[in-house]
Amino acid sequence: MTKILFICHGNICRSVMAEFVFKHLAEQAGLAEEYEVASAAVSREEIGNDIYPPAKRKLREKGIPFSYHAARQVTREDYEYYDHLICADRSNLRWLERIIGEDRDRKVSLMKQWTNGSINEQMVNDQMVNIADPWYTGDFEEAYQDIEEACEAILTKTKLKIER
Repeated sequence: MTKILFICHGNICRSVMAEFVFKHLAEQAGLAEEYEVASAAVSREEIGNDIYPPAKRKLREKGIPFSYHAARQVTREDYEYYDHLICADRSNLRWLERIIGEDRDRKVSLMKQWTNGSINEQMVNDQMVNIADPWYTGDFEEAYQDIEEACEAILTKTKLKIER
């Protein structure tokens, strides 16, 4: 089983959208039993809060099933438990490092790294690696498109490992 944790700032928009999009894609591919997927925040400010209403609207619009979600903060134990900790943007990486310490097992990546190159490749252009936070931009469609593309790439690349 491949264990994936999606991470963003508050765990009410991007990471939770990625969690449910990925679960839906895995279900459609007949691979739901091969994955354990969750999401978390690097900050504490939204702990306990459900999915942000505009994010819920976007998931409904796209036909992505979801359930109640209580935002939570990532922990050091998550680093040991999950195979992949996948962040929405570079800021999340910096915050995550403060929580988990050094990424000694190379489990941490950015969502867009899965679509824009090697997951271990360092990219310099923030537009290439960051999924813009719709909490600030208001553009949930752009965030959804980036998330869906990343989830499709993550599913494809991790599925190859499962099939081996």
